[in-house]
Amino acid sequence: MSLSLTILGSSGALPAIDRFPSSQYLTIQNRHFLIDCGEGAQMQLGRYQIPIHKIDHIFISHLHGDHYLGLMPLLFSMHLHKRNNDLNLYSPAGLDEIITLHLKHSKSALNYKINFHAFDPSKIKRLWEDEAVTVETIPLLHKLDCAGFLFREKVKPRRIVKEKLVDGIKIQQIAALKTGEDIIDENGNVLYRNDDFTSPPRPSFSYAYCSDTAWNEAMIPQIVNVDLLYHESTFLHSDLDKAIETKHSTARQAAEMARAASVNKLVIGHFSARYKDLNLLLDEAKTVFHNTELAIQGTTFTLQD
Repeated sequence: MSLSLTILGSSGALPAIDRFPSSQYLTIQNRHFLIDCGEGAQMQLGRYQIPIHKIDHIFISHLHGDHYLGLMPLLFSMHLHKRNNDLNLYSPAGLDEIITLHLKHSKSALNYKINFHAFDPSKIKRLWEDEAVTVETIPLLHKLDCAGFLFREKVKPRRIVKEKLVDGIKIQQIAALKTGEDIIDENGNVLYRNDDFTSPPRPSFSYAYCSDTAWNEAMIPQIVNVDLLYHESTFLHSDLDKAIETKHSTARQAAEMARAASVNKLVIGHFSARYKDLNLLLDEAKTVFHNTELAIQGTTFTLQD
């Protein structure tokens, strides 16, 4: 399994019955990320048997309470579970001050170190990468400075066709073939041609998380052709005036964004508590972009090679 996304919460500013505020758990090639951390996030992690000690990176889109108020309880639980690995927190400026103030007035000191990574939500910035994955911000349009996050797998190694391996080929040479190289001897002659021993790499996947935003055409080039798009759908289009007032989106607008960006799959969430029947939002989105699903807490979306 290459990429797996579990919805922990998908309610808007107010919690609703069976709907916690925004939070998601994402794994990519055994890397573990938490995206936003609304109230009750640690309860949801426990409910779905997700080990909190594996999470080393938490991304907070903006500092409206429904996207980060579950963070302090989670941090204290990590402390009580004797965490000692560093934790990386990415957010707009100010989260470090909020957390430091909590720790100061509770006279607490955590067992582990928090590395704060503040970013400017108005600019595209690469926040983290390793040999397999990159994470960058997606500037959004909201009442408070806000950014989404784009997760991309890098190109994977070519696959060795074991049946074609010959006697005498070395492990280092196999590793080089996986990178796409031909094996050359000291005289410049080709010993092993890459195409003879490998097949194309498995597909690399991408996920775009767009939390709170008004209609935002500027982000289309950045998210074009992503495999999975989460886009907030706080309101039905009949409540467009409310969406404009609060700088949120309607289900139809989320679907129009998915269509304009030619994404593969759309997941909608951040639902207003006013809607009891979420199928109304789903049906509205599907009239524009059929491959749409609801971000129902506990649901896991997987992308596999």
